[in-house]
This record gives sequence, C-alpha cells and structure tokens, in this order.
Amino acid sequence: MGPNPALGVFYHWLGGFASGTLYLPFRWVRHWAWETYWLVGGAFSWIIVPWALAFFLTKDVAQVLSETPASTLFWTYLFGLLWGFGGLTFGLTMRFLGMSLGMAMVLGYTATFGTLIPPIFRGEFVTHVLGTHSGRVILIGVGVCLIGIVFAGAAGVAKERKMSVTEKRLAIQEFDLRKGVVVATFSGVMSACFAYGLASGEPIRQITMRHLTPNLWQGLPVLIAVLLGGFTTNFIWCAILNSRNRTGHQYFRSGTGAELPAERREHALENAIDAPSEEMAKPLPVSEAPMKKSPLLANYFFSAVAGTIWYFQFFFYTMGETQMGQYKFSSWTLHMASIMIFGSLWGIALKEWKGAGSRAGTLLAAALLLLVGSTVIVGYGNYIGLAH
Repeated sequence: MGPNPALGVFYHWLGGFASGTLYLPFRWVRHWAWETYWLVGGAFSWIIVPWALAFFLTKDVAQVLSETPASTLFWTYLFGLLWGFGGLTFGLTMRFLGMSLGMAMVLGYTATFGTLIPPIFRGEFVTHVLGTHSGRVILIGVGVCLIGIVFAGAAGVAKERKMSVTEKRLAIQEFDLRKGVVVATFSGVMSACFAYGLASGEPIRQITMRHLTPNLWQGLPVLIAVLLGGFTTNFIWCAILNSRNRTGHQYFRSGTGAELPAERREHALENAIDAPSEEMAKPLPVSEAPMKKSPLLANYFFSAVAGTIWYFQFFFYTMGETQMGQYKFSSWTLHMASIMIFGSLWGIALKEWKGAGSRAGTLLAAALLLLVGSTVIVGYGNYIGLAH
C-alpha cells in the first residue's frame, strides 16, 4: 500500500491531540515538586514506552541499533539533546515576553526551521519544493500555519489585556523585549532540532526496513535515539532541581513534599513542545511551597499516564510521516499546527478563555480556522505530489 496523505494528516491530528492532552493527568499529581513528576513522566515518555513499543511493533530493534553507524546514532542523539535545551529555555521566553507572545514566537521559529531546514540541507528545496507545483502548495500551507500562529499569539495578547494588574504580573514577571527575542530565537531553533534528529535517523529506518519491520512502524527505532537525547537534558536539569530544592526524597516515600502553587502548575506544561517552562526560569524554593503528604502510588500512576500520552504524539507523528510521500518534511508543520489546534481546544474546554473578551475569541477562532486550513493545504500538496 502506497502513501496516503489524508491518512497521514489524520495521524498527525492524533499526535496533536496526544500532545494537547498530556498535561491533564498531571492535574491529579499531588504534593510533588515539578521536577519530580516531570522526570517520572519523562522516564516513561523518553525511555520505557519507546523501547516497549519498538520491541513489540518492529523487528530486532536491538540488532537494528547495533547495526546503525555510530555517526548516525551520534547525530540523532545530539539533535535530541539540543531539542531538550529548546524546551528548557522556553521558560525564559515566558518570563521575558509572556505566555502568548513568547509561545507565538517560539512556535513560529520551530515550525519554520523544523519544516524548511531538512530539505534545504539535503539540497532538495529548490528542485523538489520551489520547483514543483505540489512543493509550492505545501509552502503555502506552511505560510498559512505561520499566519495562524500569529493570530493565536494575538488572541493571547488580547486575553492578557483583560487580566488584572496582579494577573499580568504573574504572567509576565520581568518583561524584556530584547532578551525575550534572543531567548525565543534560541528556544525555537533548538526545539526544531527534533525534526533534524528524525531526519538524521534515516539510516535507522532503512536498516529496520531491511529487518522486515512494517512500513508504518519504521520510525519507532529512530525515536529511541532522539528521545534518549531529550531524556539526558531533562534528567540533568531535574536532578539539579531535586538537589537544589531538596525534593529527591519524593521518589521513594510518601512523606512531606512540595507542591507548586496552582498558577505555576497550570503554566508548567503549556508550550509548543510540552517541555519544562517556567521552572527553568525560576525554580520554586522549598520554603515557598506548602508541605503535605504525597500519595506515592497515585502520583507514579498519573505521571506514567501523562508520560505515555506524551510519547504518543511522536508515535503518531512517525506514522503520519510514512504517509506523506516524498514531501515528508511537511510533517513538522502538520505536527505544530495540530498541537496548536488541540491545545487551544482543550483550553476552551477547560474554560481557560472564559472572560477573555470578544476580540480574543474572534482571533482565536480565526487562528483555529487558519491552522486547520494549513493542515488541509499541506495534505493536498502531498496528494498532488503523489499524482505526479
């Protein structure tokens, strides 16, 4: 069975839904510091689930990785490592620019660089993208996605204008446009490294296909290497916070533990790549948090559920990529748009936009229409590419 762009778009929507849903189980984690539940969830999303699904759905995954050239593993891992830095510095962007403007800038950089750099690096951009009708249609879809992100950012800014002075100070503690632009650029470019890691792992795909792995699952061994890099970055940072905040005991006993204030727990995971945000900018000292008994088993369960859901965004991403034909680089735009779509829909469902005003609601509706439209345009571009 050949590529099917419509099915690919559907898979990417499933990935976006998983990404937008991941933070919900964390709402049931009680009296753990952010660094504790993030690392427990990350152990599932970056290590346990990738290996488990690759073991059951692909052929000879350990042998495939052992046959992979060391240079391929190195670059795939390194790009995952750099992607982790993009997520960590997202919090600094929030601190200097606020959630709405900061997210729009980071998402714009991530979508642009993650989509366009791989074909440029391979020398295919002029011939396969600009030089073909289907490629130009896909570029239009990328442009519509970026416009949708701008509208989403404008909706957020309009929402922030409805906030009280106290709420604004919580949202933007230390506004600095110059620093914010620099950090947002770094965060966006580093966040796009996930796409580079997937592209670098192409030899792994070829090897696992030679081992008779079904086409739909060919990307799963690549995720093992990329996510190991992301795990490394996040593990180091969480370990630093565990040490600084004296929260390492929370992994092992149900004793007292620190819980983030509600406003910081809600902001912690709402960003483009579902990586740590405000905690990078300003870790919470233990003395600022109430000390309460934590339900150890329940916390592990909900963190594991969240981590598993997180992994499924890229599980479906690799499935969608197999259906996009020669223009699979466009998968990154579909991924970014889908995250924004379902993240916004969850925000509406959870009444996060209640009282934001008619202007913010109109801008958000326009953003959703543009983002959905961008996925349709990109999918159509891939479809006519198959026809030719």
